[in-house]
Amino acid sequence: MTDATPNDETLMLAYQAGDAGAFDTLYQRYRGRLFRFLAHEAGSREAGEEIYQEAWLRLIRHREQYRVEARFSTWLYRLAHSALVDHLRKRGRLWQHEETVAELPEDVACPLPGPEAEWERRLTAQALSDCLQTLPEEQREVFLLREEAELSLQAIAEITGAGLEAAKSRLRYALKKLRQCLAGREMAA
Repeated sequence: MTDATPNDETLMLAYQAGDAGAFDTLYQRYRGRLFRFLAHEAGSREAGEEIYQEAWLRLIRHREQYRVEARFSTWLYRLAHSALVDHLRKRGRLWQHEETVAELPEDVACPLPGPEAEWERRLTAQALSDCLQTLPEEQREVFLLREEAELSLQAIAEITGAGLEAAKSRLRYALKKLRQCLAGREMAA
């Protein structure tokens, strides 16, 4: 990040002070990975979109409460996690996925791959999505926050309310189970 590009915390403070452009920049920085995390966790693109909108609305409604006590991403994902839990509770399916996410949006900055690479990517993405559904909800959540949201284990522990050691263990077990699941699929293919 260059000096000309403000960090997330500075942008959030600017938005808090009325700079709508700062909000636009934050939205652009986090839209892809936040949406992918929520769609994976919710179990469908449609539910993910609903929760995604709610997460950003919560940011808008609670902007005056923001304080630079942790990274902005931690605060944003805490809002999103809360919206996700509320959504799943309302539907009586807290952490119970009913459908598989078939396809998630790509980052706009990614170049388009060739047909063979695209086919392989889709097969790999589907295999990973299927394997993610086999994980216990706590492990899946920690894995997605780490991989999709690129959050630190400390931030994940704060967001989920789990201790740091619990977050580490959940990630370790999730990775082990995902490797086993994906290896089993390769051998079956």
